This record gives sequence, structure tokens and C-alpha cells, in this order.
Amino acid sequence: MDNSQALDKSAMRAMCLDRRNALSPEFREKASRQICRHVMDFFSNHALLKGVEMKGLEISAYLPIRSEVDLSDLIPQLESAGALISLPVVLSKTEIVFRRFRSGDVLQSAGFGTTGPAADAETVDPTLLLMPLAGFDTKGARIGYGAGHYDRAIERLLQKSLTPITIGIGFAAQNVPQVPAEPHDMPLAAIVTENGIMNAMDVNA
Repeated sequence: MDNSQALDKSAMRAMCLDRRNALSPEFREKASRQICRHVMDFFSNHALLKGVEMKGLEISAYLPIRSEVDLSDLIPQLESAGALISLPVVLSKTEIVFRRFRSGDVLQSAGFGTTGPAADAETVDPTLLLMPLAGFDTKGARIGYGAGHYDRAIERLLQKSLTPITIGIGFAAQNVPQVPAEPHDMPLAAIVTENGIMNAMDVNA
């Protein structure tokens, strides 16, 4: 990515976050519930999971900060279906890990303004990542928060010959016409907003 693309992406990130922050708390609460339902629809209807219980599926979720989509309604549903949940924990400016989480666990500061499981929680390699977004386009390109934590985490999983399913979570207001992308960027398998599921790819491919 050249300097002009980097500036474009930075400006786009700020614009998308401004749009998200401008959404009313009431709208975000209602839309978050809709998004949780759409995510469950993805699990219920997608070819990879159709007719198969989620028992043992390693899913990284997240707890919201600032104006992010709130997945609080979703996590207990995934647990009830048998999925194993983890949350991201920021270890440094360049690294996050995923630690096992069960509803009711005591949480602590997990970096970047987040909360997450304590250091004695099991570190796992997720099969599927539910990722908060700053922005996105309809081709599955995402704008993160600029630190590259998820990009590096995904690269580490790929180096272990693990290819995680990546699902972006955001509000429709965060959509942009086109995200400046680098050659190594991996498109999201799906993006879920309050309007439904976008850009669902064949995760069996």
C-alpha cells in the first residue's frame, strides 16, 4: 500500500467510526440484537454447518467497546449450541491471543480498552473469528482499527496450517464503496450487519 492509499484508508476509518458513533444507543441496541440473530442464521444455514451441531467449534467472539456491535445476546446461544468461546486479549502493540471464555467468568483488562479472560485461561486457536469492524465494502474487504492485531493473528493461524473462517461484524452505516486493500489482505467470509449477511463465501472451498 502506498502513502496515498494509507492516507485514504486512515481517512476512511475515521469516517466510518464517526458514522458508527453517530448512531443512537437505542438504534445500536436494536441493531445488535438483529445482528446476533443473523449470525445464528449463518451458523444454521451455511453449508459448512448445516445439519451439524456446533459442539466443539472454536469461535472467537468479542466484548464491545465504545460503539461496537454488542454480541451479548449471541454468546450464550453459541454456548448452548455446544460451541467453545474465546475472547481476544491484547498482549502488546503487535500481538493478540485468544483465551477460553465461559459466561460468568471473571474478566480483567485485556488491552486496547477491552476486557477479557485472565492470564490463567487456556489459550486456543479459533476455527472461526467474529471480528469487529471500523469499516467494510461489499467485496469483503475490511478496515480494522489500524493496529493490525487481527491481521497478524490470522497470519499466525495460517502458519499453523489453520484457515479460520472470518466474519466481520458491523452496522450498515460503516459500509464504504471500496476499501484500499493490500495484496496479502484476506477477504472476510461474510459480513453481518443489521440488514443481514453480506458476501458469504463458500467456506468449504
